[in-house]
Amino acid sequence: MNGVTIGQAAAFVGVTVKTVRHYHKLGLVREPERDGSGYRRYGSAELLRLVQARTLAAAGVPLAEIGSLLDADPALFAAALADVERQLTDRIEELIARRDTLHRLADGDRALLPDRAVVLLERMSGLGFPAEEVAATREGWVLARALVPEGFDDFLTHVEHALDDPRFVALSKRAIEATAWEPDDPRLGELATAIADHFLANPAHLRIVTGLQARTDAAARYHLIAHHGEEQGSAAARGVALVEAKLRAAGIHIPRPDGR
Repeated sequence: MNGVTIGQAAAFVGVTVKTVRHYHKLGLVREPERDGSGYRRYGSAELLRLVQARTLAAAGVPLAEIGSLLDADPALFAAALADVERQLTDRIEELIARRDTLHRLADGDRALLPDRAVVLLERMSGLGFPAEEVAATREGWVLARALVPEGFDDFLTHVEHALDDPRFVALSKRAIEATAWEPDDPRLGELATAIADHFLANPAHLRIVTGLQARTDAAARYHLIAHHGEEQGSAAARGVALVEAKLRAAGIHIPRPDGR
């Protein structure tokens, strides 16, 4: 009665009897001889080997590699364990990153935009921008980040500075109000002139318009971002077109739909 049965050994190690037999089949653990009663008795050596095999398998080591590891000399075994530990650390970091992504998914904005952008959207709400405008801005920024990722951080810096300027904020709100005007409303021309003049007088604010398109290979990308959500022929579309035309007339490069 020296040792434990296969069922007791499996329970001690924390695996099933089927797993223990599979380890035997692969040659990872020697199968004990039967005693006089016909039972295979697992002693301390077999139990230790089972624990080692199960621990390595749980750590992600392929079963085909476990036998050679367990049979290696102490130095090689220690080196192999260190390598397994490094792999586990990498997996842990990957899982942490996935967990953080899940947390960000709970907040739709943070799943697609960096924290800086989310803070700016919240700031716009605090400055009195309508909720629908903040939502449209969010969508535009998602496009901008996807199409021109290398320039997006600088773009946010320019927006941060512009929101510090009451004149910029007032013109932006006026432009939002203008979206409800008729496309031929004469006030659109006056507002476009005021906006263009503001950009020309404030080069840092102008980079909100030019910063992303300067890094864009195709004019189509600029138009996807700058004209996102516009309805063709609307007051908003005409207002943006007027501002762009005035900036071009002042020598500012603004891509045209035809790519020029």
